[in-house]
Amino acid sequence: MTSSSSREVIVEADGGSRGNPGPAGYGAVVLDPVTGETLAEAAEYIGVATNNVAEYKGLVAGLKAARSLFPDATVHVRMDSKLVVEQMSGRWKIKHPDMKPLAAEAGRVFPAGRVRYEWIPRERNKHADRLANEAMDAGKQGRQWEPSDSTAALDAAAARNAATLPPAPSGPPGDATAGAARARAALATGSGSTTAASADPGRTGTGTGSGAWPGSVARPAAQDDGLFAAEEALTTPASGDFEAEAGAAAPAPAPAAQSAAASGQSASAASGQGWSGGPDMSAPATFVLLRHGETALTPEKRFSGSGGTDPELSAAGLRQAEAVAEALAARGTIQEIVSSPLTRCRQTAAAVAARLGLDVRVEQGLRETDFGAWEGLTFGEVRERYPEDLDAWLASPKAAPTGGGESFATVARRVAATRDRLTAAHAGRTVLLVTHVTPIKTLIRLALGAPPESLFRMELSAASISAVAYYADGNASVRLLNDTSHLR
Repeated sequence: MTSSSSREVIVEADGGSRGNPGPAGYGAVVLDPVTGETLAEAAEYIGVATNNVAEYKGLVAGLKAARSLFPDATVHVRMDSKLVVEQMSGRWKIKHPDMKPLAAEAGRVFPAGRVRYEWIPRERNKHADRLANEAMDAGKQGRQWEPSDSTAALDAAAARNAATLPPAPSGPPGDATAGAARARAALATGSGSTTAASADPGRTGTGTGSGAWPGSVARPAAQDDGLFAAEEALTTPASGDFEAEAGAAAPAPAPAAQSAAASGQSASAASGQGWSGGPDMSAPATFVLLRHGETALTPEKRFSGSGGTDPELSAAGLRQAEAVAEALAARGTIQEIVSSPLTRCRQTAAAVAARLGLDVRVEQGLRETDFGAWEGLTFGEVRERYPEDLDAWLASPKAAPTGGGESFATVARRVAATRDRLTAAHAGRTVLLVTHVTPIKTLIRLALGAPPESLFRMELSAASISAVAYYADGNASVRLLNDTSHLR
């Protein structure tokens, strides 16, 4: 065996809480970095605690297990908790009082210069995850975990693969910054193809995948670019869809959209924006668009906007919020959170913020449409009580609901102005926008340059995730729409 002074080990740790807070436990494993051999395991049921506390306790246990084996070793810590990794690396502040002493304890096990931290996806942290679950199972039976209970070490092949796999890509998948730049450069020069060296020296693109999640590149992009100036030329502003997801009829295309289509001229071409403007070499502002979880009105498909009772999340909605929080934490790309002021969105945002250790900023422009007298009614009830008003509303984005609600034209102007402020303020960053059906569908429609009636042809489920990236050269890229895989 090599001397402890020259030894490097890998520590993988995890923690979980069945309820958050709820019955909790942690697991940690010390691995040989070359062979993937399991050198030590630790797990413990810790009673009622949060996920983050359990994760920190797993880290402390893993570091202490490594020190007991090799007191002078250097340690490579790998965890799927973005919060713990970023806080222990010194990039994020530790705000929660329960975590400050645990972080301090972890920092005392080894000198800071001998420990480095890496975030890994959850699927690469299965060994520690299995130990944490074994500890929680033992606690459910009224006992503590014992090493003889461990089955995690049986997955030795997976552990060896985890020790040798390269780090997960940190940049945006799909339409990545480099890939987008190369495509735009090729179009700008009239070339059918280009090389990475000629389009973007020293950079490589990432492969595309179905349902790929957005990433981020922590690099500033250009300031506000008038990306959507062409929308101002439309005589009929864009429409959205409504929270009740009625979709029984679609409005006719706006006159300006019809004339643009007849002339073969796109809105972006008319404004001088678009791919003809040359490649964008900077990182985009990426908006991850999260629809709030269910309320009591959601499964009944009732109009629920900003002019009604402001319902809270139902029990199902709270579970959805926790599920999406876990999924976003595992992905690890969200840098900021902005929410609609309505309660259902603030509750959903709070669940994610607690998991990621981020604050939530409220943005009034992200609120849902005010549906006036239709609030709380089903589409059928509105059809029965206000048939003429409903027909007019479906036929034109300028028509408002009965009783002085907001037209889709009004909402589209509000959402576009909000989008412009946020893209200017968050260039090069990945921001979670927690909002509603109409704002999300409006952002997607504008990014695609699609006609207004396209909003009635999009499915947008509760707690679903969509994403749009905005580039400084005047382009937008829709990367995801209505992803609900985290709810299955």
